Amino acid sequence: MSIELLTLCLILSVFLVFVTGLPVAFSLGSVSMLFTIFLWGPHSLQLITHAALGSMTSFMLVAIPLFILMGNILERSGLAETLFKMVYLWMGPVKGGLAIGTVVICTAMAAMVGVIGAGIVTMGVIALPSMLRRGYNKELAMGAIMAGGALGALIPPSVAMILYSSLGKLSIGKMFLGGIIPGLILSFLYMAFIWIKCYLNPSAGPALSSEETVTWRQKFAALRDSILPMALIVLVLGSIFIGAATPTEASAVGAFGAFLTTVFYRKFSWRMLKEACFRTLKLFSMVMWILIGASCFSRFYMAMGAADLVKGLVTGSGINPWLIIIGMQISLIVLGMLMEDYAIIMIAAPIYIPIVTALGFDPLWFGILFIINMQIAVLTPPYGFALFYMKGLSNEITMAQLYRSIIPFVPLQAVGLVLVMIFPKIALWLPGLMFE
Repeated sequence: MSIELLTLCLILSVFLVFVTGLPVAFSLGSVSMLFTIFLWGPHSLQLITHAALGSMTSFMLVAIPLFILMGNILERSGLAETLFKMVYLWMGPVKGGLAIGTVVICTAMAAMVGVIGAGIVTMGVIALPSMLRRGYNKELAMGAIMAGGALGALIPPSVAMILYSSLGKLSIGKMFLGGIIPGLILSFLYMAFIWIKCYLNPSAGPALSSEETVTWRQKFAALRDSILPMALIVLVLGSIFIGAATPTEASAVGAFGAFLTTVFYRKFSWRMLKEACFRTLKLFSMVMWILIGASCFSRFYMAMGAADLVKGLVTGSGINPWLIIIGMQISLIVLGMLMEDYAIIMIAAPIYIPIVTALGFDPLWFGILFIINMQIAVLTPPYGFALFYMKGLSNEITMAQLYRSIIPFVPLQAVGLVLVMIFPKIALWLPGLMFE
């Protein structure tokens, strides 16, 4: 059987197993095992076991649970409420200020937690009721929270970036640096849209009433209370960027620093620590199962001769390389409608990265495009995780309202994607500056 036909059978088998409802990790692992036995016999299953063990013993992946733990401690300790109070006092008097401030906090939380769900759930609990009480348009408020929370995939320390880097054998520090400017651009686009919408339609995001006067003393007191969490972010990311610590070492410093921060603000409790550890274990276990399944799938496919197939298709097709890159972006958007972001990374990254390299493009630049697509994935129905997170916060939120709330923000993400495609320096300038 030719490798082309085997590839087609492999892809069809994976999607058929997906349709049965089997989790992604077990779908990929079971298909890999069956095809390995079919092609080379039972004795070849050591290929699968080596792939599984290799994925579990990667030192690089130690950073994932530690960054998640750091974010969970900061989230569960109530420090997000402190940040929202600061933004509420400073931005409240501006039209659309609370929604703009929510995007600011989501951007800051993205630099704390490294995952998408934490920012959406936390701000959904804290910011959404506050905005609705003050007459904000519900769809604008929900859209700002979901789009801002999705920045957790792009702004370091992103778990998605760590996974992509480990699969693509790329520097995590460079990936982190590459995501900063695109993440800030998207954050600015969200805030600009909210401000323009509320300027043209003040009822969509009214400013604080005259009765809710805020003194400068209150503003600076709230700003003072927010200094320590921000300093922790600068310490963790700064130590990576200047080369003082590896991402794994920095993640350990961040987790311990988050613990000390809660003690300093007198928000520490054993219950909080227990909940943070449990949520960390739950999320990391999910990520690792997917990683094990995807590693088995990738190892089998490469042993089957995928590298030669990919190289032959790329060099012999005669298709414009940019059309291939655009086709990849479209395929990632489609996959994002059907699968979770981590699963897409595990499946698509090992296949796409060799193609991108063979075409002569920078895999770091493509990695940022890939992660931006993962942001779009969490917002696009029917499988958009951000929609599920928001829906889970209140039974009063309808799916129709959720779908309408993301309509303005998905095109803004597409604008950010196109900007990075046209101007690669947006993603490559900062890594080149810091690592030269």
